[in-house]
Amino acid sequence: MRNSIALVCTIVFLQPFAPQYREAVPGYRFEFPQDFFGHPDFQTEWWYFTGNLQAQDGHRFGFELTFFRRAVDRERTPTDPWEVHDLYLAHFAVSDLDGRRYFHSERLNRAGPGIAGASATASRVWNGNWQVQWNGSEQELQGIDSHVQLRLTLREQKPPVVHGENGVSQKAAGAGHASYYISLTRLAANGSLEIDATSYQLSGLAWMDHEFFTHQLEPDQAGWDWICVQLDDNTELMLFRIRRKDGTLDPYSAGTFIGAQGKSTHLRSSDFAMQPLADTWTSPTTHATYPIAWKIDVPSLGIELRTQTKLANQELAANGGFFPWYWEGAISIDGNRGTSVLKGVGYLEMTGYDHPIQLAP
Repeated sequence: MRNSIALVCTIVFLQPFAPQYREAVPGYRFEFPQDFFGHPDFQTEWWYFTGNLQAQDGHRFGFELTFFRRAVDRERTPTDPWEVHDLYLAHFAVSDLDGRRYFHSERLNRAGPGIAGASATASRVWNGNWQVQWNGSEQELQGIDSHVQLRLTLREQKPPVVHGENGVSQKAAGAGHASYYISLTRLAANGSLEIDATSYQLSGLAWMDHEFFTHQLEPDQAGWDWICVQLDDNTELMLFRIRRKDGTLDPYSAGTFIGAQGKSTHLRSSDFAMQPLADTWTSPTTHATYPIAWKIDVPSLGIELRTQTKLANQELAANGGFFPWYWEGAISIDGNRGTSVLKGVGYLEMTGYDHPIQLAP
């Protein structure tokens, strides 16, 4: 089973660009809620739900529920529901920040007769009984594993944000080397978590990212560092920096600042600095060394922030041999904007630290 999953995942992430799919180029007209769901004419899309939660006794947790779709074939019309037209992967993780425990699991399915999918008609994204169901401006999130059960109601506090310029989030030079990238940057979260025999009632903040594309990274790009920040002044910040194999940063690194009223401001690579600090963690599984504390500066906005985490081990190194492995975890934020002191929470993702990402053979 391990080898078969690894083989399929290699197909998913190493399959070359195919001309039968659309590319992300300027001119796309976003429509909501339709664009929260599936875009089968693009080769790849993913949905990331992450958040920081607190129990009534103050116990802190982070969570990640992520869905991936990768098209396998668009040249033939499937005649059998079990035929592989798309592959659907999903990751579910809970970070027990105060208990210093990390739980994670993965799934790989075909759509089959309703096993997995992303449907605007059903207003749902799902993989088995892991799902997010839209009900207007609310989402019902559910993740169930052998040791962990998470059920949350997420309520939109701000309208969707479209990242990038001219409707596209450019990742490399050239038309189509980009994604359509949308987020819900402030979701009020309430619900329950059960870990083994212990139950918690939780509240906090969540974030949703959705990207769909056909081509992004170039061969000289090794991986990326991505961060979302939710500050206590009702503003948010998303930044990503793309690392090249020669150790330099790619100029297509970018970000977005979202003001208290929901207005977004695009940030180019020259507008911010996202620098790793000395605090690192080395994985006993992949032997990758991750910088788990960061300094962030956005001079034009007067923002200076530092991040830290209470749980160093938040690496999703899946038992099934998922490629690529990555670190994604809950973080806390301290800093200032001008003379105002800021605190907040967020999520940090780091890829390509065990070896460079390879999206083409």
